[in-house]
Amino acid sequence: MSAYREHLSNVMARADEALARSGHDHLLIASGIEKYRYLDDMPYPFKPNAPFKHWLPLTRHPHCWIAYTPGNKPVLAYYQPDDYWHVPPTAPSGEWVEHFDVRVIADPADAGQHLPASGRRAILGEADGALPGFEPNNPKVLLDYLHYHRAYKTPYELGLMRRAQRKAVRGHLAAREAFRAGASEAGINAAYLAAAGHTDNDVPYNNIVALNQNGATLHYQYKSDQVPAEHRALLIDAGAEVDGYASDITRTWGNGDGAFADLIAAVENEQLALAGKVRAGLDYRELHLECHLRLGTALQALGIVAMDPGSMLETGVTSIFFPHGLGHPIGLQVHDVAGFSDVDGNLIPRPNGHPYLRMTRTLEPGMVVTIEPGLYFIPSLLAKLKASPQAKSVDWRKVEHLTAFGGVRIEDEVHCTSGAPENLTRDAFAELNQ
Repeated sequence: MSAYREHLSNVMARADEALARSGHDHLLIASGIEKYRYLDDMPYPFKPNAPFKHWLPLTRHPHCWIAYTPGNKPVLAYYQPDDYWHVPPTAPSGEWVEHFDVRVIADPADAGQHLPASGRRAILGEADGALPGFEPNNPKVLLDYLHYHRAYKTPYELGLMRRAQRKAVRGHLAAREAFRAGASEAGINAAYLAAAGHTDNDVPYNNIVALNQNGATLHYQYKSDQVPAEHRALLIDAGAEVDGYASDITRTWGNGDGAFADLIAAVENEQLALAGKVRAGLDYRELHLECHLRLGTALQALGIVAMDPGSMLETGVTSIFFPHGLGHPIGLQVHDVAGFSDVDGNLIPRPNGHPYLRMTRTLEPGMVVTIEPGLYFIPSLLAKLKASPQAKSVDWRKVEHLTAFGGVRIEDEVHCTSGAPENLTRDAFAELNQ
């Protein structure tokens, strides 16, 4: 059995169980529609709905629908207009075609002719993408079950995610060289995109390309075309996509400053240690708290904060320098669904004082998570620390020096197996950085 065929069988089996749980006869899934800017005729870049691309690798196809009834071959209403303003979709092709009853439509409204008109229908999609008589109801019980099980990647999915890693790593290597050559943020981003084979519209998220102090803004959204007077640091958080599956990698590079190099090395050491702990049966919340203790140890060893790591965690000092979560599930979405809920959609709570953690489940074989510790020098958070009783334990001269570099984040994607973890990102770097 091919990897895709096995994957589709798995997806249909999950759909069967989800339909039984929610009391529905049919599952209908919309790929989505193009959305237009307010009072404008310019569309936003189209991205298909994740439940749709879980079934088949169509990522540029609006107005398509999947209809699945247990025991039957899934039907695909495939939108292929006669369009001379844009390049229309090509005829359906690829391994997936033989597994679907493909019905080509030229008008989005025609999809309804190929969908079940009666019975209890679970319809997944956005409200403004409804067809007459096919209004999405997005049943919670069904979605909770499907979302929960998307955490367990099939061999087909893992293969695509490994390819997405290699695309992104090629971009990261090019970005590093552009940084060393003195390029602007915009120039570094252009180098990344060219090497990764992407455009700004089809990357899985807006690349973070932050020079110098901009690295202290966690989701820095701009890419300046101005070349700074000095290239002190580059923090680049950028991914790639293959057939709908995303990669998400962060690297930080310096210019030879000793203190910043030591900071990068310290985060790198802890990141590798944490990635090595991705094992079945481990509560991800425990790994997040261990990350805080490890980063507290690094702050202490570097002479930045003279406190016991446990006290730093308890008093919130580590959260000043590391204010986000350790990582998140990844797959069809960069921040994949059901990171903090059980199979019934019940919330698995975050640890007190850690509101931004995106993963609270226990690790199990087949899961892929990011491991992304960081240490940042964020002026607004540092001001709070300076006003606290713990301020006396901080070497503010070192903090002032490192603030000009922004911060450090290092992020890998790690596959939890039944044994040792598979670091998808490090494997891709080892393969390509020779």
